[in-house]
Amino acid sequence: MEKREICFSPPDISELEIAEVAETLRSGWITTGPRTKMLECRLAAYVETGDTAIDCSAQDAVCRYSQKVVCLNSATAAEELNLRILGVCAGDEVIVPAYTYTASASAAIHCGATVKFVDIQKGGDKTTHMPEIDYQALEAAITEKTKAIIVVELGGIVADYNRIFQIVESKRSLYHPLKDHSTPLKKLSSCIQTGLGRVAVCSDSAHSLGASRVVSYTGKGAVKKKRYYCGAIADFTDFSFHAVKNFTTAEGGASTWCLPSTVYDTGVTDSDIYKMYQLLSLHGQSKDALAKTKIGAWEYDIIGSWYKCNMTDIMAAIGLRQLDRYTDLLRRRLEIIKKYDLVCDKLGIGHLVHHTDTMDSSNHLYFVRIPGICEEQRNEMIIKMAEKGVATNVHYKPLPMMTAYKMLGWNIEDFPNAYDYYKNLITLPLHTLLSDNDVEYVCETLEEVIKEMETFM
Repeated sequence: MEKREICFSPPDISELEIAEVAETLRSGWITTGPRTKMLECRLAAYVETGDTAIDCSAQDAVCRYSQKVVCLNSATAAEELNLRILGVCAGDEVIVPAYTYTASASAAIHCGATVKFVDIQKGGDKTTHMPEIDYQALEAAITEKTKAIIVVELGGIVADYNRIFQIVESKRSLYHPLKDHSTPLKKLSSCIQTGLGRVAVCSDSAHSLGASRVVSYTGKGAVKKKRYYCGAIADFTDFSFHAVKNFTTAEGGASTWCLPSTVYDTGVTDSDIYKMYQLLSLHGQSKDALAKTKIGAWEYDIIGSWYKCNMTDIMAAIGLRQLDRYTDLLRRRLEIIKKYDLVCDKLGIGHLVHHTDTMDSSNHLYFVRIPGICEEQRNEMIIKMAEKGVATNVHYKPLPMMTAYKMLGWNIEDFPNAYDYYKNLITLPLHTLLSDNDVEYVCETLEEVIKEMETFM
């Protein structure tokens, strides 16, 4: 085929998003306001049902889905606020897989906690090939200091939550909840920790909006075995809406939670949790800008000297129209994955398996692993693909290889499975602006480059 220029992951923005943003700008309300609240409500409905078309302007929908999701300016902020709501602080340990992006670990560090890296399973999960955490190593890593596990769903593939919850339940005797009611935040955190009575399961679902898995255990405890969507499985979940994600608000993210009745038995309500997220994301200010527009409602208090990481209505405007289109976007990504699967299977190349009988991915990334090559040869392949017009990437360089984490004492030699997975991995372009001819060109280019590399292998 004639040479093409294939971008790695441009955002899919239609005239619908552009029109909604323009209308938002004309409305005079561009910071956190009615569109952000509507997006929160619609996302909560989607997480619970998998339906993007629920009318969240109806009163019954507002009552059911409001104050269940908090939209913020990034997934990193969402993960950090999840941990702060949970009460993670100095002296605590947070377990993180060594194979992930820095945000999975840095959020815990921001809270003052110690990150404890754990290697992945050799070769990844046996079914999906996702670089999933080694569950035996995870179980061994839990101590009396452990407050949370960060579960990372790379590429949009959902982890084995039944196994993870089984592990944290088996370690209840080691868990010591926070008991400090000296401030509103500490009181809330203490109640949540007491109600959980175990290590918290926090999902880094940056890649996984719309992904699902059949499980019999969620943050609520033992549940009816059925399919649950990400956001309705782990105790706390964060999503990313960055420009390269399936669903984008340019920058942005969201938090949600799924907690057992024992937490609510302590007196905590979803409204309490939602309000604390609002306080944490808006300088600890007791009223947001929308609330202060009411007559005589100018006065506010500062509850804590906290952060500024709210979502704006301009961002939410993009998200509202993205959500209208999201089912079709996921469907198109799956069509591309099926074409990639065929060529990879033909070439004998390992790749992620995005769909099984019990799990449906969000189809976010397509990893391929080239057998028999080393890190240097993988890098040479990336250059050769780029010279032919195909931009590729690597997700990810394990964190113990990064300067910041090496300075904390971590060494990649202690995580051989993570390095082995990384050294021959290439991420192919996977986005909804690819035409069928583009996908065919990527496949042909991959095949050509592998044949060229065989000469030197």
